[in-house]
Amino acid sequence: MIRLTEIHKAYDPHASGPVLRDANLAIESGEFVAILGKSGSGKTTLLNIIGGLDRDYAGTAVVDGAELKKMKDRELSRFRNRTIAFVFQTFNLLPHLSCAENVAYPAYFGDAVPRREIGARAREAMERVGIAHKSGAYPNTLSGGERQRVAIARAIFQRPKILLADEPTGNLDSASGQHVMNLFLELNRKDGVTVMLVTHDEHLAALAHRIVRIADGRIVGEEKTA
Repeated sequence: MIRLTEIHKAYDPHASGPVLRDANLAIESGEFVAILGKSGSGKTTLLNIIGGLDRDYAGTAVVDGAELKKMKDRELSRFRNRTIAFVFQTFNLLPHLSCAENVAYPAYFGDAVPRREIGARAREAMERVGIAHKSGAYPNTLSGGERQRVAIARAIFQRPKILLADEPTGNLDSASGQHVMNLFLELNRKDGVTVMLVTHDEHLAALAHRIVRIADGRIVGEEKTA
């Protein structure tokens, strides 16, 4: 599903060192993997490379059979829209759109969902995460936990194979954070979605099948949690 080989990334050649140093990682379809490390360790950069958001690196990144760096921009956008979904710490909702419109927003960048099905698919995604009653509301009227659920509904709207989550509970209270993690676990167990969770929290990482530890741009260890 995901194969990283000798990934090396440096933003500034005059800085003290690269962000990623010869990283090798394999993730199988249906796994739930936590990337655990301190701030600045390189874990978000690793996620951006897997998601095709960053192609300025040395090495090879293959996701669902596609070598990302070899794809043209339009081809990569189409692939990402059909295959990969993102959930971020800051929600990234559009304030001028209703919650339902935010959830359906990815449909307007591809043809994976027929136009006549967009509304029903958005409602289904919102019901799945328990936020359908807020479909007509706007993001600034919601709590942090509600906004993150809308962001997750948007992520699963396209029914992705891979979900990449970057510190998704960082701005949430403990109860909301646990609810978000339960949603990820359900998507992984029931739908078979491959989940990669970037976190600095040992307790959250322990919910994954496997923990990959990263420090100073290097993958320094891996362990199974069960």
